[in-house]
Amino acid sequence: MTRKSLVLPAVAGLLISTLAACGGTDGSGSDGKTLVLGSTDRIEASKAAPAPLDPALAYDFASWSVLHNAFQTLMRLPRSGTEPIPDAAEKCGFQDRQSEQYRCTLRDGLKFSNGHDLTSKDVKFSIERVLRIDDPNGTKSLLSNVDKIETPSDREIVIHLSQPDATFPSKLTTPAAAILDSEVYKPDALRNGFEMTGSGPYSARTEVRDNRLTKVVFSKNSHYKGDVEPKANKVEMRFYDSASTMEQALVKGDIDVVHRGFSPEQIDKLNKGEVKGVRLFESSGQGIRYLVFNTSDPVVKNKAVRQAIAHLVDRQALVRDVYKRTAEPLYSMIPTSISSHINSFHNEYGDPDPKEARRVLNEAGISTPVKLTLTYTTDHYGPETAGEFKELRKQLNDSGLFSVKIKGYPWRDFRPALIKRQFSASGMGWLPDFPDPDSYTAPFLTKDNFLNSPYSNKTIQDELIPKTRQEAQRSLADKDYQSIQNAVAGDVPYLPLWQGNTYVVARGNVTGAEYAFDSSTMLQLWELGKGG
Repeated sequence: MTRKSLVLPAVAGLLISTLAACGGTDGSGSDGKTLVLGSTDRIEASKAAPAPLDPALAYDFASWSVLHNAFQTLMRLPRSGTEPIPDAAEKCGFQDRQSEQYRCTLRDGLKFSNGHDLTSKDVKFSIERVLRIDDPNGTKSLLSNVDKIETPSDREIVIHLSQPDATFPSKLTTPAAAILDSEVYKPDALRNGFEMTGSGPYSARTEVRDNRLTKVVFSKNSHYKGDVEPKANKVEMRFYDSASTMEQALVKGDIDVVHRGFSPEQIDKLNKGEVKGVRLFESSGQGIRYLVFNTSDPVVKNKAVRQAIAHLVDRQALVRDVYKRTAEPLYSMIPTSISSHINSFHNEYGDPDPKEARRVLNEAGISTPVKLTLTYTTDHYGPETAGEFKELRKQLNDSGLFSVKIKGYPWRDFRPALIKRQFSASGMGWLPDFPDPDSYTAPFLTKDNFLNSPYSNKTIQDELIPKTRQEAQRSLADKDYQSIQNAVAGDVPYLPLWQGNTYVVARGNVTGAEYAFDSSTMLQLWELGKGG
């Protein structure tokens, strides 16, 4: 979701080798009643991220997949659809026409999984805690519009916003707004490690090795009060070092579901029915891949360099040769599956054109070839990422206008270095915090953007984004979102590359796999069941 991340679905190379799992299973399989989910995600504690499952810090797809099932929020997304509905709340709504005062009434008798009462004071505590901790890698940007919170009673919360924001109910569906036990969590410090205390449909027990999460056991929370009805009493999420080992476990029956994306080769095998006893579920994805430019870096500071790259990148070749048509070319930071999308980059740059790229550089007085290093993460988006960047290097170098090198870093090093602006140009992925064009624009273009990008467009920041947030009827914001997309295409602080589909594979006795993700690609474990 940095998600939320920054994490696109990535499980690659299934049906290959026999590497050992990362402590997630001893090969004994499940007990027949427990539904077992496999993942190659890496959720680990580090110096830069000591609390990977703390809602004030966690901002990636992998962590949110865990948090979403262990915590409640005031609002949530329904099984399908984009309009938020009450979760821990009994009812919520704006109390004014300006979308600045949001009032909720909690369900009666809410408790955390440890039996502690959940009241409006815990909601206030949780939101203010995110703002107070203000971690540079964390989720504050989603709640930064909160001005003050009042609690007239144990069940009533009134949230005052500093500016109108019709998208605020959607932001309350994210783990950034997870309700925490104020008797357990500190008000001004992260909860280091992997322990969680929430009020969601499941309580969670974690297993860890070498500061890395290897297993999460979700058990039906007897204290839970809400509309969600878990189909399985127990769900076990196991984390594997390699997708090939996870595939073996799936075929053997040790795991029941794989909820991440697949390599193009694996998708092809599944479509052909070469993997017996499992079914593939495909849906249009919300995840995008893009390049982010450090616009203060000397190499790409001149936008002519960025525009030249936009003239040269062949998205069709990327999705054809690297991703085997399991993705679609993307010409805007807002994907085609989201309202307000326009093909702004194709309108601006058309098909790849080295002559136009040369003209742009010549007119700006830029000597060629431009020496540039493209960086990417080696262990966060799947092994195809290396092939993607080899292809990008080839495309740029073949023009004769660039001399490109590529360099990969593990995520634990890549992410902090990116935030510190140590790279000229980097490859990133994004899944929306919620299904709205705001989630593809504001996180990238506001002053407190999650990438710490130096790019600043005052018209976007001070006029267009605030204006779009005033429209409760979201289609009325389309014109302003189109202006934002055109401005980004002109300045190229980001270069959209492709958007991917979402895939879930499940054994034949698993039910609910088609509802495994909500409309923001959040994992809904409670929808998954296991037959005989």
